[in-house]
Amino acid sequence: MTTINLHEAKARLSHYARLVKGGETIVLCDRNRPFAEIRPLSGNGVKKRRLGLMKGSCPVGKEFFSADKEIAESLIGGGVFPVGGANSNLFSK
Repeated sequence: MTTINLHEAKARLSHYARLVKGGETIVLCDRNRPFAEIRPLSGNGVKKRRLGLMKGSCPVGKEFFSADKEIAESLIGGGVFPVGGANSNLFSK
């Protein structure tokens, strides 16, 4: 850990930035009194999240996945999904 005063930090900022990139922690002081710390970010500030952490915590019933008959009837044959279109059998299951 390196301790420096503000005047020195301003004068040699690029030097101390290289130290931080190399893993060094810098303590900034104002008249020899520490007030801040400059340290490298772990993982460049980006944390990777594991997928599937909430799996099974919000159960959904089968009825959620089945299409609502009233909505299907209003869509199929209407302006959204005309009969005979590419998606005409989307709600037929």
